[in-house]
Amino acid sequence: MSGRHELDQMKERGAGIPASDAVVQLYKNAFHEFGSRFLWSRRASEHPTFAQALPIADCLRREGNLRSRAFAAHIEEACRAALRGAEQKA
Repeated sequence: MSGRHELDQMKERGAGIPASDAVVQLYKNAFHEFGSRFLWSRRASEHPTFAQALPIADCLRREGNLRSRAFAAHIEEACRAALRGAEQKA
């Protein structure tokens, strides 16, 4: 499980950066699969950033069940990999 500090750092690094295609797909799937149960207080963005995707993962982890927690881990890992790849290109 990711530490709170690491997630906060990823949110900061990902602020304003459009999410990768993989993260966008996971983000949309999260709302489709879990929206009415665990993301009812959230509104989906048409073009999410990394900083918007990570709080969705956090909400799935805190409010959800075992399935949503596993899904949250996929979102976090996809964000981590995409941000790492973006930093290596820069």
